[in-house]
Amino acid sequence: MNLKNSSGLWMALLGGLLLWAGWPTSPLTLLLFVAWIPLLYLAETTASWKRFFLLSYIVLLLWNVLTTWWVAKASVPGGISAFLANSLIMCVPWLAYFFTRIRFNRFISGMSLIAFWMTFEWIHLNWDLSWPWLTLGNAFALHPNWVQWYEYTGAAGGSLWILLSNVLVFNVLLRYREEGRSTGYFKLAAAWVLTLCLPVFLSRLIKQPLTLLHNKYNVVTVQPNYDPWDTKFVAGREEMQLQELITLSEKQLDANTTLVVWPETAVPYTVLEDQLGENRFLTPLWGFLKRHPQANLLTGLEGRRLFNTRVSRYAQKLPDGSFVEGYNSAALFDSTAAQIYHKSKLVPGPEVLPAFLSFMGPVFEKFGGTMGGYARDTTERVLQTSSHTFRVTPAVCYESIYGDYLSRFNRKGADLICVITNDGWWGDTQGYRQHMQYARLRAIESRKWVIRSANTGISCFIDPYGNIIQQLPWNRQGTLKQTVAAFVSETFYTRYGDWLYKTAAGIGVALLLLAVYKQFIQKQSSIKPS
Repeated sequence: MNLKNSSGLWMALLGGLLLWAGWPTSPLTLLLFVAWIPLLYLAETTASWKRFFLLSYIVLLLWNVLTTWWVAKASVPGGISAFLANSLIMCVPWLAYFFTRIRFNRFISGMSLIAFWMTFEWIHLNWDLSWPWLTLGNAFALHPNWVQWYEYTGAAGGSLWILLSNVLVFNVLLRYREEGRSTGYFKLAAAWVLTLCLPVFLSRLIKQPLTLLHNKYNVVTVQPNYDPWDTKFVAGREEMQLQELITLSEKQLDANTTLVVWPETAVPYTVLEDQLGENRFLTPLWGFLKRHPQANLLTGLEGRRLFNTRVSRYAQKLPDGSFVEGYNSAALFDSTAAQIYHKSKLVPGPEVLPAFLSFMGPVFEKFGGTMGGYARDTTERVLQTSSHTFRVTPAVCYESIYGDYLSRFNRKGADLICVITNDGWWGDTQGYRQHMQYARLRAIESRKWVIRSANTGISCFIDPYGNIIQQLPWNRQGTLKQTVAAFVSETFYTRYGDWLYKTAAGIGVALLLLAVYKQFIQKQSSIKPS
């Protein structure tokens, strides 16, 4: 065996294992501050870009599979496709770093890696193949007291923290190898320690009192606990499920309850959204709201709308020549009407496919997806309770991992975040645990309460500092009631969104262009006149 080639493989395996071992819900978060060192070492010691690409792909594929293997529980082909594709896309910033690092000194090349990776994360948050589950800044969800400054930077600040730490400690090791315990080595080591400690110290200074918008009211969140594989979508059980949701809710309601929250697709019928009042299956729901006129109900439902013409590429033609669009919706009901929001950040594969992958629609339809994909809202719809107690950001399913997207609702006056989800597709895995923890970061970014209603768990209340106040465990039916405040505060992040990612993208583009220019000048200077 070629020992040199073998050592590269072992370093790649070590890199993937470190990234996995430090990811939520592991308590070993500190490992992420050094987890990229194996890949930085491989970039430093590998001559061939093809070999570096292979080794980096091994690192990133191992990280993806070990951390998000549970995706395959919902769809094995979909999960495998996600692992392979996501790992491949993640290689792009590392290849850009590999090609540019020889054009710059170590400081500039390290900054280029940070800029390239953060540019990738920003793009991965904003296109149809979006899957930002492994955004580095999500890693601090277990430690809200470390990252109270997310109200200024969002999760991008956490990504910068991890990347800067790795670049600094790698340069510390290089400097030690080259110079021993020199002055330069100690300066770099001190800079690394400061990078680790200063954000935590600042986090403790940032937590300031918030300004109350009005009197506090209580909110009820419901966890019905229906297995999506065996129970929830079984024909003939719809009326029983709706009645049980109502019964669970009424156990906690009182005169001060202004909002009840049910999970994603809690209404067990596919409904025409412009005929909710005439739908006889929803009669018990309307009766429930009339008995409790002070309370509104936020619930998930699978909606449909009919059209005479094809209004979008998601519309499907019916036998009578009309067209129908499907939606994964959140609806805020009072006793007379409903406001509706259509989920906008759709899951690649089951819920949406880019036009160039539309031929794969039949494959995903066999595994719980929709043939044409769900249509989506093109604007952020804040849902306001009839008593004007809350203006709600409705985050359906994994929309709660999109900090910048949710901040747009806050800019429109939202003062409460409600996450409605059905994480039961993944079973008792790390998936639903990670999903719940990520919601804590949205609370910090916006300084708003987060109410989470999850079909099989974890349902909870999260305060504006990211602390979990109450929660229902996995696989248990129940309800929670909590007094919740609406705050008028607007954070720097909710005002400006992902400004840090945009700044990094600008720097990354500039460095890439500079590297190309330097390469061009180098080639020109090497051409000798005849």
